Amino acid sequence: MLRHVVCFTWSDAATPADIDAVIAGLAELPGLIPEIRAYTVARDLGLRAGNADLAIVADFDDADGWRRYLEHPAHQAVLRERIQPIVAHRAVVQCEVP
Repeated sequence: MLRHVVCFTWSDAATPADIDAVIAGLAELPGLIPEIRAYTVARDLGLRAGNADLAIVADFDDADGWRRYLEHPAHQAVLRERIQPIVAHRAVVQCEVP
């Protein structure tokens, strides 16, 4: 199984409404993209300074499924319309999990 982990840090211009819209858009993706096996979107708890603001952990059967997710129009729309306007930093990793 392939695990895709993304951490976002928002720009100072990001409003609570902007962030809620990101989360709402991301929450729709598992119902729209059949390649997603598991999908978690969570805000940072604020327990440590310097953490990212939001994390996504998504599981796929393989790299082909992950690529279809990346290219899916619904995913691209969330990135383009909701995330890119407010993101300051993004860290991403794909790894194999048992």
